[in-house]
Amino acid sequence: MFLQRTVSTLARRSPARTFAIARPFSSSVARRNDKKWAPKQEGKVLPFDEIKNEDDLIAPGAKPGTVPTDISQATGLERLELIGKMQGIDIFDMRPLDASRKGTLDNPIIVTGAGDEQYAGCTGYPADSHQVNWLTVSRERPIERCNECGNVVKLNYVGPEEDPHAHDHGHGHGHPAHEEPKTFADFVKPDYWYR
Repeated sequence: MFLQRTVSTLARRSPARTFAIARPFSSSVARRNDKKWAPKQEGKVLPFDEIKNEDDLIAPGAKPGTVPTDISQATGLERLELIGKMQGIDIFDMRPLDASRKGTLDNPIIVTGAGDEQYAGCTGYPADSHQVNWLTVSRERPIERCNECGNVVKLNYVGPEEDPHAHDHGHGHGHPAHEEPKTFADFVKPDYWYR
């Protein structure tokens, strides 16, 4: 107890100037704020219908002396998502997949994706009958089947038709060619393949 009082007494008596910094960090940042780092145009909050290009997704920033909100500082896809949510539009369609039925090869569960690859979590039919199994569907392999319950999912690709890396075949940008990983299905007799 005596030691605690001594430490607190010394802390109160210690001079504050020993912790002073010669120049505050904020003045260093202000001196470094060149025009080349400034945005090309003043940001504004546009309605979702009026967003036409990336320049429309520049944030206005907070007024000096105020705390910025998410909408005043978010840019790019984050800003597009926030503006959409403000107007009731789910930009990334985060609804769960259809679990009211079991997907089959003739009538699969549709997974929409704009990328070359999409992941879908299967919890079985009826829902939550097994642990989550993550299925990977891609443009090259659009149909995948859960190995536990047999549920089938299929990719519905909605991205751009022409992918700049699609015809690359690993010869540009120093990337190796993509090779599909081997699975048990690769060793099944070709007559049983679903492709």
